[in-house]
Amino acid sequence: MTISEKVAYLKGLAEGMKLDTEESKEGKLISVMIGILEEVGLSIEDMEDNMEAMGEEIDAISDDLSDVEKVVYDEDDEDEDDDEDECDCCGDDDFFEVECPNCGDSLVIDEAVLEAGTVECPNCKGKFVIDVGDCEDDDCGCGCGCDHDHDHGDEE
Repeated sequence: MTISEKVAYLKGLAEGMKLDTEESKEGKLISVMIGILEEVGLSIEDMEDNMEAMGEEIDAISDDLSDVEKVVYDEDDEDEDDDEDECDCCGDDDFFEVECPNCGDSLVIDEAVLEAGTVECPNCKGKFVIDVGDCEDDDCGCGCGCDHDHDHGDEE
């Protein structure tokens, strides 16, 4: 039995008792209390309806989010699998990883610094020369020493 049904039952009992709601103080009080209970019952029913509608909307949003997560995280997993086949020194952005011979710190440099030939280590402030001509394992001239194909855009 809902609250509105209980209030309706209570109202019926009060009417069956033939309370004098015009002259009697107690009758007026009970009548006003029953009126307030009716309003409270209707408000609660409205809130329950709204809560049910919000629950359905939350379920729909959760389903949509799940679909988005599948797309986003599945693509990330595929990207990670592709990256395992390549070394870290070669990429689409023309960045290269080198090790400072002075302090052993790992540095990431771009193609412009590589072409300049001289690098200053931000860690130890030591300068060293990068010689890209000693690449033995491939003919691309990048100096990374890996044996996979490089696409530097200059080969046709």
